[in-house]
Amino acid sequence: MTVNLTSADGFVFPAYVAQPKATPKGAVVVVQEIFGVNAHIREVADGYAAQGYLAVAPATFHRAKHGVELGYSPEDMQAGMVLKAAIESLPAPGVMADIQAAVDYAAKTSGAKVGIVGYCWGGLLAWRAAALVKGLSAAVPYYGGGSTTDEEIARHPHCPVLAHYAEEDHWIPLDTVEKFKHAHPEVEVHLYPANHGFNCDHRGAYQEASAKLALVRTLAFFGKHLG
Repeated sequence: MTVNLTSADGFVFPAYVAQPKATPKGAVVVVQEIFGVNAHIREVADGYAAQGYLAVAPATFHRAKHGVELGYSPEDMQAGMVLKAAIESLPAPGVMADIQAAVDYAAKTSGAKVGIVGYCWGGLLAWRAAALVKGLSAAVPYYGGGSTTDEEIARHPHCPVLAHYAEEDHWIPLDTVEKFKHAHPEVEVHLYPANHGFNCDHRGAYQEASAKLALVRTLAFFGKHLG
């Protein structure tokens, strides 16, 4: 189902919500790639709901454009990059206010601890959220583009973080991942023999073995910190 959430500044935006069959054992905020809350992100949220979590996927492009649901063609990627740039240029707190509203909704609705997971741009936002958003008990960024820049490395997460990166990711150089690991020994970092976007089975970059292993680790991490 889709619900409307309201940020601290009064901005109203939609979020896709997937409910578990039983009482939630925790809640997970699922942060989109640059392609919107599309079929893949809804499937990811449904997957966490099937594991017993209330899953909430906020539309993090809504401040720039409504109803974004892109595919994975070069044209879609270009459109997504333009929208990402528009959101990134917003004055602080920008989209973090919407993520805060999603976390607050997840906590209130589930009555349980809340984690966050994000993919690509959403991975960057999940890393930022670990430092900036209140009420998180765990964060899992997947190949967060930009998360290994000096500016982002300087952040200090306030909850446990598990970070997934890809060895063949041309968007995130391996030397910057090593720099991130060195600066944050408290973060559990895993590298996979895969490309950027390896978790998305709607993309050519999908790497099944890496995606399955990353999910096993993510579910164990959430089980530990959201239980």
